[in-house]
Amino acid sequence: MQNNEQWKLFLAPYKQAVEELKVKLRGIRTQYELQHSNSPIEFVTGRVKPLASILDKAKRKGIPLEDLEVGMQDIAGIRMMCQFVDDIKVVVNMLKNRNDLEIIEERDYITNKKESGYRSYHIVAKYPVQTVEGEKKLLVEIQIRTLSMNFWATIEHSINYKYGGNIPDEIKIRLKRAAEAAYSLDEEMSQIRGEVQEAQAIFSRKTENKGT
Repeated sequence: MQNNEQWKLFLAPYKQAVEELKVKLRGIRTQYELQHSNSPIEFVTGRVKPLASILDKAKRKGIPLEDLEVGMQDIAGIRMMCQFVDDIKVVVNMLKNRNDLEIIEERDYITNKKESGYRSYHIVAKYPVQTVEGEKKLLVEIQIRTLSMNFWATIEHSINYKYGGNIPDEIKIRLKRAAEAAYSLDEEMSQIRGEVQEAQAIFSRKTENKGT
């Protein structure tokens, strides 16, 4: 794969997989809303890894370009945000019960946080995409995390990029403190989960009534 057209052809099924999964997973949240139930899914995003990032990672990890489909698990990425830590387990079990996903790997960075302080739950699954050449099963990485975990991870990613992976020790320490503060916030919110959800339900009904 040397030219842009070949890369576009290679990445097209991954883009299709991301778009399909975003629609399907957002649809689940809509179903909860229609049932006037509290959804474990706050929102869903997705992306296909930029070509420059794919090439950089392949070089760092020693992955031959012809082996990208099996050697790189996160070319297609889905991120699912939850309000509460307990919702993450609900979402994980929901994903495991789907017929269109074949779970091949799980990484629990919530119970076993990374040294940096990073917390998230990662699932790697095979997802079937229908192409002109027939069905193609692609690897997709799904990250499930709370809003506060996502805020921290987004900031840490930016800082890590700025320093090329060599974050100064002082900033590392502050990031770890921030990670613990974020998790503490999650724990506190879990303690008042009932109050939060009841307040959100009241607000939602009030908004609906105004719209009618």
